[in-house]
Amino acid sequence: MLIGEVARRSGVSARMLRHYESLGLVRPSGRTGSGYREYIESLRALGLSLREVGRALDDPGFTPSALVGDLIGRTRERIAAETELLTRLSRIHAADPAGWEDALHVVTLLHALGSPSADARQRAALSSADDPPLPVEALVEAVLGETDPHVAGALRWALARSGDGGPALLAQGIDSPEAAVRERAVRSLTEMPGDEATGHLRDALAHPDPVVGGYAALELGARGDADAVPTLIDMIAEGRNDTEAADALSVLASDSTTADRIAARLVDRLAHDTTGAPARGRLTQALAGVPGTTASRALVELSHDAERAVALTATYLLQLRAGR
Repeated sequence: MLIGEVARRSGVSARMLRHYESLGLVRPSGRTGSGYREYIESLRALGLSLREVGRALDDPGFTPSALVGDLIGRTRERIAAETELLTRLSRIHAADPAGWEDALHVVTLLHALGSPSADARQRAALSSADDPPLPVEALVEAVLGETDPHVAGALRWALARSGDGGPALLAQGIDSPEAAVRERAVRSLTEMPGDEATGHLRDALAHPDPVVGGYAALELGARGDADAVPTLIDMIAEGRNDTEAADALSVLASDSTTADRIAARLVDRLAHDTTGAPARGRLTQALAGVPGTTASRALVELSHDAERAVALTATYLLQLRAGR
């Protein structure tokens, strides 16, 4: 396109276009055989029509940075919209609909999951087990962002029945910078069956967020996984869901060998715990659910403990044991 044509179509004089060329705002793509400048529609390639270019350049207060800033904002909005569309299409594709009716069913459920109505979101979650089911990615995204406890419960139920893929995606959510998202992720993971979920829960035991480690430990205890024992004892000593943690230890202690190991760990923690009488009292109480001679011997010793509350608790527990 020659400079005269650009000037005519944009409403900007050839002299001004040459000036903008000197500033680097527009540039010719080359020259014709006669030596005329040949301009590309460089600004149009940035998302503006030539008429918009003309209005911008004809504005005495116009600055390139303002134009570029506006273009950046518009481009980001367009990318966000396209990304949202791509995500929706990918999820419909993942559902592998057999026909248009199935495809529309998935679209309807996906739309309902994003509804401002909690009832609509809950119905979508409960309907997600239909054929075709909602893609697991959509369920994970929904459960990680859900604040309504009833909807969250329905989403966890649906996710536990969604098949492969859920545990790995939830494990990624555990590393979120937002504490609420981490809690939703680990709670959902505790309701996922299978060895993969158990493996991710073991990894979560070492998470720096004690809420994440606590949920993981309680569920692993219920699954009979002795890896949870150290974290459960920490929870008892620190008073974090200590009753639930002691119950989990009792489940793990159903095996005599594991029971003796748990009792030994509790005794060691009692010997070295410096957090005061309340913590030692909770640790002593936890021995109540641990059968075996190691726990019994520990209670006999604790019945003479210098801390009266600990001694009384141990004496009471010994009486209960004797009456069984």
